[in-house]
Amino acid sequence: MKAHPYTCGIDAAIDVIDGKWKVLILWALHDRPHRFGETRRNLPGISEKVLAQQLRELEADGIVHREVFDVIPPKVEYSLTAQGLALNAALAPLAAWGNERIARLVAEAAATAAA
Repeated sequence: MKAHPYTCGIDAAIDVIDGKWKVLILWALHDRPHRFGETRRNLPGISEKVLAQQLRELEADGIVHREVFDVIPPKVEYSLTAQGLALNAALAPLAAWGNERIARLVAEAAATAAA
């Protein structure tokens, strides 16, 4: 979290989701709690170190809840808080825009290849 005041709502939102992986982590956790390893498998290319760091930051921002179960071997699950669910809902239109962009780029590439 920033030490200085935000200039607008976008600034406050970007502070929470800044970086390559945070939005993808939010999307991976959207339907149900996941264990660390499952989350990592759903995000090809992310290292354990980066995933752990990003999850800690999202937890500190109140977006992700970390639940530790008192079992052996240790079990930890990550889920979205109410704020995390609201953030994912706010990101849904951005995802829709991205899907439309992907479809347009694929169509343009196919048209170029056919020409």
